[in-house]
Amino acid sequence: MKALKYVLLLLLVLIIGFSIYIAVQPNSFEVSRSKTINAPQAVVYNNIIDFKNWESWNSWVEENPETKIMLSEQTKGVGGSYSWEDEDGIGTMKTLEATPHSSITQEMQFGDFPKNDVTWNLKQNDDGTTDVTWTISGKDLPFGFKAFSTLMGGMENQIGPHYERGLTMLDSVIQEDMKRFNIEINGVTEYGGGFYLYKTTNANSQNISVKMGQNFGAILQFMGLNGLTQSGMPLTVYNDMTSENVIMSNGIPVKERINIPADSDVSIDFIPKMKVLKTTLTGNYTNLPKAWEATMKHLAENNLEQSEHKPFEIYTTDPGNYPNPADWETVIYIPLKE
Repeated sequence: MKALKYVLLLLLVLIIGFSIYIAVQPNSFEVSRSKTINAPQAVVYNNIIDFKNWESWNSWVEENPETKIMLSEQTKGVGGSYSWEDEDGIGTMKTLEATPHSSITQEMQFGDFPKNDVTWNLKQNDDGTTDVTWTISGKDLPFGFKAFSTLMGGMENQIGPHYERGLTMLDSVIQEDMKRFNIEINGVTEYGGGFYLYKTTNANSQNISVKMGQNFGAILQFMGLNGLTQSGMPLTVYNDMTSENVIMSNGIPVKERINIPADSDVSIDFIPKMKVLKTTLTGNYTNLPKAWEATMKHLAENNLEQSEHKPFEIYTTDPGNYPNPADWETVIYIPLKE
């Protein structure tokens, strides 16, 4: 009987000691992790701001695939939310504030524990990458929460590794998504034609993007100085594609013929209304060689004969409005004999 009393007394001392230890633990916590993601700031933001994307880079779900994800009617932007359920209970996340494309403030609650603040800060780097910092914090923590946290090894040990893994997975998911592309042979159709201002240059696979940018910039500057309005999306006419170097005319459509000063390096031309073979590439411009290859293969397999007019491509989406290259659209036109 005496031994039992000693055991009970020892247990009481341990409980009191543990309670005192828990009571003196901090009433707040903060866990933060950062990673540089190889993608534009807007692309990273657009992924994070929509909870429907989270399952693909959620390390808790990776660790426990049995986790049940429940998406709300609104998952994107301020007011968007989702919840999950696993063997430990039910949790919820909700977006409270957002500043495109630099910061997001969210609220997380797990079970009956207090709500925690979750913040994302995104910083665009000069090289096109984005520094992402993911932080969770809580304050005025009750005794039960501190006891649970302590028994589980502390919030830093519970959350830190998951945030690190989550950011690594986020980077990987975004990289794969940015590589997505699709080539569709739309078939024979009619192109309406029109005037366009242009500059001609030669280029190769290493410098073609730079030279295109220079030409389009020069044309836009010319249009600005002369009060001219763009009437369509930028295009490139390929005057010669028979060698490693191409001779191309980069142009911007205008509504009517314009008198060009004799000393200007910008010219004007007209594409007539004509029958064409049309192909649409959705994805990064780096996939254009594959789209051209597929188009020329279709041309040959279907015994379609190219006319004397030069083939051209039109960039129907503005990358400034579509930060993810997977969403860019380019239309290829091969003029055909009637």
